[in-house]
Parts: sequence; C-alpha cells; structure tokens
Amino acid sequence: MSKVLVAYFSAGGVTAKLAARLADAVKGELFEIKPETPYTVADLDWQDKNSRSTREMNDRSSRPAIASSVADMAAYDVVFVGFPVWWYREPSIIDTFMEAYDFSGKTVVPFATSGMSGIGESGQNMQLLAPSAKVFAGKRFDAAASEDDLAAWAREWL
Repeated sequence: MSKVLVAYFSAGGVTAKLAARLADAVKGELFEIKPETPYTVADLDWQDKNSRSTREMNDRSSRPAIASSVADMAAYDVVFVGFPVWWYREPSIIDTFMEAYDFSGKTVVPFATSGMSGIGESGQNMQLLAPSAKVFAGKRFDAAASEDDLAAWAREWL
C-alpha cells in the first residue's frame, strides 16, 4: 500500500474542504501549503493589475515563501497537490512547493478547484519543476465533489 500525502493551497477555503475529503478518501496525510505572508482580500483581487496575486502570476519566476514544510517527504509514494486555478494554471506558491522537495520516484497528481476554468497545463508545468517525478495531468473538481467520487478518481494512483 502506498503512503499518500494530500498537500494543498487554498485561498478561500474551497480547496481546503476538497483536500480534506480527498485525504479521507485515500487515507492520506493532509498538509496545508500556507504562504509565509497570508493573502489578503486585496491581494487576491484578480481584476487589480497591481494586486499581489496578479503580480505573482505575471512573473513566472515568482516563488512566494511557504510558512512550513513537510516533515518527511521521502516517506510518501504518492503526492496529490491541490490548488485553486489561477490564470488557467497552478498558483506560483505551488511552484515554490514543487521546487522545495526531491520528488524522485514519486507519483504526483494535481487536483484543482475552479468555478469555470480548467486545470490547464498545470501538470506539465509541475513536471518541469520536478523532473524526477511522474506528474500526471490531474483534474479540476467541482467544490461539491463527494468523497466517493474522489476515491474513484484517485484509485488509479494508489
């Protein structure tokens, strides 16, 4: 049986709830990717060209600092990485997370939440940041996805 980590970044709580259901479904450990400097409502205003999130997403080299770290990444075989879709891809803080660890030999599966946007090329982007892992394309879920739906989807990698 694979040891599973469900790591996630959530800006408004939707991804956090989905990640918790996924962790229950796969009997995985849950880890929140918290920014060292929390995002404010103004930071998340995607319509403001000067908001923090807009500046980060317009700069592909942006790597927002993370407040804590996974104690023993080497212990996990499968890592599900969750996030809200920002600008049709993973938020820059996910790029920070992917570069922070050695994912050699691990299976990494992105999952995302969004009202309308798909997951885009997030899996491909994440693969470039963790070339020694096998990163899959992942999937965008509706906020109301059930634990049974998540378990059925995740079964492929467990």
